[in-house]
Amino acid sequence: MGSLENMLALVTGASRGVGKGVALGLGEAGATVYVTGRTAETGNDQTGLLGTIQETAEGVNRLGGIGIPVRCDHTNDHEVEALFEQIDREQNRLDLLVNSVWGGYERMFVNNEFTWQHTFWQQPIWRWDAMFNAGVRAHYVASTLAAKRMVKQGSGLIINISFWAAQKRIGNVAYGVSKAATDRMTVYMAEELKPHGVAVISIYPGLVRTESVMRAAEFMDLSNSESPQFIGRAVAALASDHDIMKRTGTVCVAATLGREYGFSDIDGKQPIPLTIDDV
Repeated sequence: MGSLENMLALVTGASRGVGKGVALGLGEAGATVYVTGRTAETGNDQTGLLGTIQETAEGVNRLGGIGIPVRCDHTNDHEVEALFEQIDREQNRLDLLVNSVWGGYERMFVNNEFTWQHTFWQQPIWRWDAMFNAGVRAHYVASTLAAKRMVKQGSGLIINISFWAAQKRIGNVAYGVSKAATDRMTVYMAEELKPHGVAVISIYPGLVRTESVMRAAEFMDLSNSESPQFIGRAVAALASDHDIMKRTGTVCVAATLGREYGFSDIDGKQPIPLTIDDV
């Protein structure tokens, strides 16, 4: 992978989980990374999980990049617009947007009952809203603002974090529909942006050792799992590919990219790529 020292990136939803891993992966490649999310103070998050945008930005700095934390609620259009205006003032360009913000995993338990795998008519309606408002719609809004800037500069890359649920029922109906919407959005945006030299790609992680996954580690087989930073290395590999337009409009699997580009996880392992039959 090449150096990303001159790359300006924005990673949404990066206080923890996959978003944090993406920011760290870009940081170790030398990128300047705007790190956004709602959690600016430890203990000020309804999930109860640790992690703040400041901590992620500090991690980017330690790894050799430049981390810039900006608190942003991506369900608030005014805050998102202000974020992009800040990037305009401070950088006057944007090379990479990674849409990782995701509200779909919040409140997995309702009245002490795990409701994630219930049938759609037993699901709380707010779960649909969480997946679309703090997921698909948030990705759409950020991509719209990024595209305006990237088209003007004649280059750029937008990456949407998605998953196999787009192609196979995993978990619940709302989850699958939201991921399918993300993948179709990738395809259609790619068609419109291709003439302007801007690529759009969906990327699937495997089983990622996020903070929430590690809460249940004793009940899971983590033998083929990935660190959050592994998908960050996958994003960095795509961002450093000078022939990236050949992948625009496609779905990429992080572990497959590891084999194609020749990078491994932080523990030196190379996860086995999953297929639709495995998930």
